[in-house]
Amino acid sequence: MSNIYRKIRELAQTYEQETAQRLSRMIKTPSFSGKENDMVQLLLTEMENLGFEEVRLDELGSIIGRMGNGKRIIAFDAHIDTVYPGNKANWDFPPHSGEIRDERVWGRGASDQLGGMAAMLTAARIIRELDLNSEFTILFTGTVMEEDCDGIAWEHLIKEYCIKPELVVSTEPTSLNIYRGHRGRMEIDVEVKGISCHGSAPERGDNAINKMARIVLEIEKLQKRLKNDDFLGKGSITTTIFTSDSPSQCAVPDLAAIHLDRRLTAGETRESAIAEVQECCHRAGVPEAKITVPVYEEAAYTGKKYPVDKYFPTWVLEKNSIWLQEAESAYRQLFAKAPLIDKWTFSTNCVFIMGKHPEIKCLGFGPGDEKEAHAPNESTRISDLVTASAFYAGLVAKLNEENNG
Repeated sequence: MSNIYRKIRELAQTYEQETAQRLSRMIKTPSFSGKENDMVQLLLTEMENLGFEEVRLDELGSIIGRMGNGKRIIAFDAHIDTVYPGNKANWDFPPHSGEIRDERVWGRGASDQLGGMAAMLTAARIIRELDLNSEFTILFTGTVMEEDCDGIAWEHLIKEYCIKPELVVSTEPTSLNIYRGHRGRMEIDVEVKGISCHGSAPERGDNAINKMARIVLEIEKLQKRLKNDDFLGKGSITTTIFTSDSPSQCAVPDLAAIHLDRRLTAGETRESAIAEVQECCHRAGVPEAKITVPVYEEAAYTGKKYPVDKYFPTWVLEKNSIWLQEAESAYRQLFAKAPLIDKWTFSTNCVFIMGKHPEIKCLGFGPGDEKEAHAPNESTRISDLVTASAFYAGLVAKLNEENNG
């Protein structure tokens, strides 16, 4: 291990408790989608205290800290919203307690994904103290609304602020492995109409539920026919919501609707997914069914709305990508072993970063485990925070070495 990587490891370990305490403060600051204002104010103070050269907010309320003034741009990203605790009876402690015990930090968001933000900021301190960066403008982004609409914050940064890094490192939980992709996803609504009549004589009407039930059965069959990719795995589709309407409980329903969760593997697109659902409707004998992709248009905590279709494309960083090679090299230099290269099961902001803008490359490395996400008694290992802090700083050191070389 070269001297600089040893120093990075040592500083990450030195700041172990500082990083854990930062994560604890974040957990104690509830930050649900569209309600991230208090978290942003906390991070604003943290970034100013760490000596960031610039800290600003965009119109959606994401926070962007900058270090360096290089011509090339890279970014580290963490979403700063969390899901709600759910049934608190399932928790063994208050969800926003931010307890530090048993070598872990406990509470909602510990793994998904406030731990990544806490580690990023420690990495920024290490980068500044060891003067690791001379070639890049480095952005540290705390992005909003990911849990409601993954990627919307980055679509806003790219489209409205022309922020286009060469590389974005997502700090979502990866169990300290390097991830290079995941399936995309989309939401699909299907609506069918019928003709109401009195329930005592259903033959006089056209039951919308019966029609939709046939479609649902075809959707179930479709699941078995979907593509499978050697790396990303199989695409999937499932019905998650079924609703209907009728003039009364004694009337044949004249409207039925379903909501579909569709996970897209390599080679599957918005167009191909819609065509498959259309085929299901034809097979069910309901070709007139209306198929739409819903639009997300909830307001951010700033009050701004930024409508986007709920289509989140698949992305995969190529095996021979120079960015992946540099990340593997930095990992080896830091930890004297080879990293595991893998993928996420769930979706991240990378769907809009690289999925919609393939010229911007993404990779992932984060503290914590996917299985902790959205679960009661969520936690992350303090040792993960240390390792992640070291990796982010080490990657910056490696990229600067190569750029200077």
